[in-house]
Amino acid sequence: MPLNSMTGFARGAGADVGFRWNWEVKSVNNKGLEVRAKLPSFLDGFDLAIKKAVSGMLARGSVYISLNIERDGDDASFVVNEDRLQALIDVAARFSDVPGVEKASIDGLLAIKGVVDLTSRDMTDDERSALEAVLLKDLKTVVTDLKAARADEGARMGTILETQLADIAQLATDARAVSGDRLESMHARFRQQLAKLENIDKPVAEDRIAQELATMTVKADIQEELDRLDSHVVEAKLLLASDQPVGRKLDFLCQEFNREANTLCSKSSDTALTKIGLELKALIDQFREQIQNIE
Repeated sequence: MPLNSMTGFARGAGADVGFRWNWEVKSVNNKGLEVRAKLPSFLDGFDLAIKKAVSGMLARGSVYISLNIERDGDDASFVVNEDRLQALIDVAARFSDVPGVEKASIDGLLAIKGVVDLTSRDMTDDERSALEAVLLKDLKTVVTDLKAARADEGARMGTILETQLADIAQLATDARAVSGDRLESMHARFRQQLAKLENIDKPVAEDRIAQELATMTVKADIQEELDRLDSHVVEAKLLLASDQPVGRKLDFLCQEFNREANTLCSKSSDTALTKIGLELKALIDQFREQIQNIE
């Protein structure tokens, strides 16, 4: 199963049981799953069934659902809010003689929201149940299309993430190469500094020098950090190939990546290693930015 993005859009239209409708569904990233539905007032309460259906199909994301629906035939009628219309007529009359102000027309006033409402006869319980059933079936088809769009985007993101993981692994390899030469250079510099010291009453014992060199090596050693980086890269690759939602796990791994990169930089006293550490931190930030949109 490929990675799934949390960003996508789908729409669908249908007609049945005396109604025509259009669904629009879009999703963006979110830490969890949040479903919001914009429905006509006569379907009040239907959003609960919608949220249940969507939660069975998606794991994460903010999902926005919109339904436009009309009744077939002559069941629909128009009701004019005469009080609101009269108020608008009175306002228009006060400005009718103002230069440059176009005179209001009746069709323009009727087009204002809230002046004319479309009403239908009340549905029976059986009619509503039948309508909700066909709407829900059609919505699931639209959400399936949304999942396909999210999968397409996820596949593109997966390619980017695999490249970034390969780059992280290469930087860890580069750091190993630099690290070996670095310890030898540190030991040589330490002995050179000892040799330059003047006014020493007695030479420093060789066992004390060995102890200092060992302490220096332990503090500067980055092999454990690099080993953990390699381990995290392997784990991230396994997650990218998983058939489960992995966005949260990848986000946690990014924290581990950052911890190792920060430690590497703090232990560095070498320009080349510091440069690698900073490149590593920048690459990890790019990786984390990408996975914020992974389901």
